[in-house]
Amino acid sequence: MRPPLVPRLLVPRLPFFYGWIVLACICLAGFARQGPAVATLSVFVVPMTDAFGWSRTEMAGAVSLGGVLAAFVSPLIGPVLDRRGARLILCLAVLGTGLATMALSLVQSLLSFYLLFVFARMIWAGPYDLGLYGALNNWFVARRARATSIATLAQMSGLVALPIIAQLAMQDGGWRHGWVAIGTTALAVGFLPVWLFLVRRPEDVGLVPDRITAGAGPTVVEPRFTRAAAMRTQAFWLLSLYTVLVFPVQAGVSLHQAPHLIENGLSPIAAATVISFFSAMSAVASFGVGFLPRRWPLRYVMSLAAVLLGTGTLGLIGVGSIETSYLFAGLFGLGIGGVMTLLPMAWADYFGRESYGAIRGVALSLQVIAQAAGPIASGVLRDASGNYTGSLILFGSLAALAAVAALLARRPHLTP
Repeated sequence: MRPPLVPRLLVPRLPFFYGWIVLACICLAGFARQGPAVATLSVFVVPMTDAFGWSRTEMAGAVSLGGVLAAFVSPLIGPVLDRRGARLILCLAVLGTGLATMALSLVQSLLSFYLLFVFARMIWAGPYDLGLYGALNNWFVARRARATSIATLAQMSGLVALPIIAQLAMQDGGWRHGWVAIGTTALAVGFLPVWLFLVRRPEDVGLVPDRITAGAGPTVVEPRFTRAAAMRTQAFWLLSLYTVLVFPVQAGVSLHQAPHLIENGLSPIAAATVISFFSAMSAVASFGVGFLPRRWPLRYVMSLAAVLLGTGTLGLIGVGSIETSYLFAGLFGLGIGGVMTLLPMAWADYFGRESYGAIRGVALSLQVIAQAAGPIASGVLRDASGNYTGSLILFGSLAALAAVAALLARRPHLTP
């Protein structure tokens, strides 16, 4: 792939830090990422199952299978990210997402749906995550928290906008037009900015990360761990344990939250407003993390996020009114927003930029498997007992253990 259209001598002379242009590219690619998100797929479930007679389980299986495949490819992509940078990975990710979702408008069988959606979902779960946060962490150190919160917020805006875009297109031409609209939007928003302007590292254009341009306090000494060295530290395995504990909670509760609320007496419309409030609180937490003082140890904030996650999960057990539903769904949303923003920061702060892709690739494989396990566990317990109480107790317990794991996850020594 040819180099970006960014003159090497021009960048250092710009009146602002070029990292902000990189962050804008990351935000646009993150918006485009949500084409194969569960929220986007949800608007296609009814028209596609009506058209082909598929079961809901058959469609949902494509989501889990895509995540499992991402667990295998992520450790392979990580070293490529470290050598080549995020531009190649994100360009291919946006291109793959756009073309695959557009091609979904042509499916005539469950097999063709699986081939296309599983591919798109694999890109969503693996390459996108590595590319987005790999690029961000290469450019931002002093303002890493704020940059991460902005990037996460941009992804959530895509999660809100793309289902609406699909629904509007479907009103005129059915579900096939909806997939065309999703793919076209992803390509239009995400591809060109990344291809033209994304630069691998600030050092490639004669700059340094933003710790210098921030101008506040002494220069931070960054850790420089290889993947092998990182995996010999206690912090690596404690962060991995935290990941494995929180993501079944995130996926398991999110997917089954609306059915649980309806079973507890809320109307479908009321349950939908609770889900919207949960999403809004996730966005609030994601953005708010960026304004926390960088001197605060991340492990304390990560532990607090897990506590909020567990409190909201356990509180949902006995909800019977719209007010209590808002309260505990809001707490759960705050926890999710914190987790989604803090974990990429923690991996970069603890182990540095040099081998971020290789290190994060291993952890990401654990994350996507944990995400796939949550909905399955919740569904099995629901079918066995007739309610979601058992699964909510399980998920609340996992969140409590995650809070402890976070507290124990101290930064490793700078010299491994």
